[in-house]
Amino acid sequence: MKKNKIIIILIFLILIVFSSNGFATGEIDSTDFSLFGNNITIQNQDNPGGYVDTIQIILLLSVLTLLPSIVIMMTSFTRTIIILSFMRTALGTQQTPPNQVLVGLALFLTFFIMTPVINQINDDAIKPFIAEEITQEEFQTKALKPIREFMFEQTRDTDLKLFIDLSQLEKRPENLEEIPTTTLVPAFMISELKTAFTIGFQLFIPFLIVDMVVASTLMAMGMMMLPPVMIALPFKLLLFTLVDGWHLLVEMIVKGFQ
Repeated sequence: MKKNKIIIILIFLILIVFSSNGFATGEIDSTDFSLFGNNITIQNQDNPGGYVDTIQIILLLSVLTLLPSIVIMMTSFTRTIIILSFMRTALGTQQTPPNQVLVGLALFLTFFIMTPVINQINDDAIKPFIAEEITQEEFQTKALKPIREFMFEQTRDTDLKLFIDLSQLEKRPENLEEIPTTTLVPAFMISELKTAFTIGFQLFIPFLIVDMVVASTLMAMGMMMLPPVMIALPFKLLLFTLVDGWHLLVEMIVKGFQ
């Protein structure tokens, strides 16, 4: 991510340098220079297509830089990783499974859940744009539409209403298409957080019962100095394994988005 930011800054600096050396005034027809081993040609103001292509490259690099944030904020990743984290905490297994395993599982579950959305974007936006059947503006609209539909399905009406009121729009949206994406994304995020915390509370209940039973048994036997967590952990692992907990957990996460 830091490397991409450096590349973007360098491109801007190069454009500024060539603009100050007669590039913007039309004193030269074109400028050739090398950047990271690649030859790049910038045309003068008589050919604005060169400017447009350069700006599109810069925007593409910016989108790639923001891609991790887009995955976190506009997909099922947030809910998935929070539920998996709650599951590990409820088991009391400290760092098992490790963070890398949980993030990897959450990432691939996100790809699995978002596959219909990705396929729709590919069919409606990417393929026609590559075939030059639609313009760039149409590509952006068609690519964003499936993601917005996904977020609308998972967003609570109360959260959506909250951000519509806070945005203080000049004209109140009359339908979903008029709601800005900048209003939809935070509403989707807090809806996902509430859903994830609600599921996390439900996951804690059976393991809390095991902890209470073990603690009560140890107190009745007079074993005050023996940590209940040490005794309860094997029983929680046994319970989780017998009910095939990972299977049930993943099934519940995936079906929650269908």
